[in-house]
Amino acid sequence: MFHRHALPGRDRGEAALTVTAEHGLERTALRLLTLGPEEPWVHHCGEAEWILLPLTGSCTVSVTSGPEESDAPDPAGVDHRTAAMRESTFELAGRDSVFSAVTDFAYLPRRARCRINSSAGGRFALAGARCGRTLPARYGPASGVPVELRGRGSCSRQVNNFAAADTFSCDRLIAVEVLTPGGNWSSYPPHKHDEQRPGEESELEEIYYYEIAPHGTTEGLGYQRVTPSPQGRTDLLVEVRTGDAVLIPNGWHGPSIAAPGHDMYYLNVMAGPGANREWLIQDHPDHGWIRDTWPAQPLDSRLPFYRSGRTEGEGS
Repeated sequence: MFHRHALPGRDRGEAALTVTAEHGLERTALRLLTLGPEEPWVHHCGEAEWILLPLTGSCTVSVTSGPEESDAPDPAGVDHRTAAMRESTFELAGRDSVFSAVTDFAYLPRRARCRINSSAGGRFALAGARCGRTLPARYGPASGVPVELRGRGSCSRQVNNFAAADTFSCDRLIAVEVLTPGGNWSSYPPHKHDEQRPGEESELEEIYYYEIAPHGTTEGLGYQRVTPSPQGRTDLLVEVRTGDAVLIPNGWHGPSIAAPGHDMYYLNVMAGPGANREWLIQDHPDHGWIRDTWPAQPLDSRLPFYRSGRTEGEGS
């Protein structure tokens, strides 16, 4: 139930991969779009906020959205929402692949109607989270995405913090990209965020969407482990390939293992019920010690895969 595969083929108007509440998650959502040239897609945001993220290719997105949360209601009870509709259009330059560059992106407000069109075709992720406020539609430039180099040794990886809690304003949605060189362990030590403990841990469900680099004509693969925590029973050990998604409502998650010779990419989509939008984690007590070994190890020389205008130093 918590391991989903992209459809090898899909009918016109059908997403290649969809994760919604019917798949066991209450707060997060994901749609993977594969668009042909000049093949538009219409997306209705509903009661969720979304980020449109190019995986390959470029696109134009036109957004029709209603009044923002700060718009005061008419005291006479007159509905002015039609007059207050906003029209926005964003040109997303995108990228050749998730392994080639940071990308720009667009924020799509709840209750908005969006039309996505790619002149040359491409693949695009829609990462969503159920929310309670209507924020303005916005453009996120690639030059503003902080790129962090995290871990050391065989735990080295790159994190593109395009919509981390402290880098881009959303109501509930938190989203980042992680790139792991082949043979390395990522999302390690195992950690969890399934309890609301102020200042220590935030309750967040999570989606991992994977793409694995091939070696010539050999398809890439990796592995994802999730183990039960005191607050949850999720127990998974799955082989992941390009187009797969792993759903994590709770539990210790990690490692995400990249097979030797096959670089790994995953998109993390998170959201929770807490009053504060924050990413606070607890390391697994049996494995957290690994962090203490990192200062004596070098960063993997294959990193970074690429840089942006805001490349940051090494983190944990």
